[in-house]
Amino acid sequence: MADSANTITVTDENFATAIAGVQGLAVVDFGASWCGPCRIIGPFVDQLADEYAGRVAVGKLDVDENPRTAAAFNVRSLPSVLFFKDGKVVDTIVGAVPKPMLKQKFEQHA
Repeated sequence: MADSANTITVTDENFATAIAGVQGLAVVDFGASWCGPCRIIGPFVDQLADEYAGRVAVGKLDVDENPRTAAAFNVRSLPSVLFFKDGKVVDTIVGAVPKPMLKQKFEQHA
């Protein structure tokens, strides 16, 4: 799922260390390969991962392969982008949104 060197592939197994254990902002794009809107927003998430490299941990999680983490955060619609600050959810975007809207949330929470 991750198409950028700065995007982490998040799984049920590595979520605790890759995202929940991050001090500061971590962003996770919850999606699936069959989801059309996920394919729209995915490149924006990768671009923002590159732009915020070293400042924000950015990951992508395939909900079909990692159902425990998706269920733990009550992800029911795709794509869902969750913003974590010091391991706690502070914001969520549901659906395909334009890159400027995503960037505004990165700025707000970074």
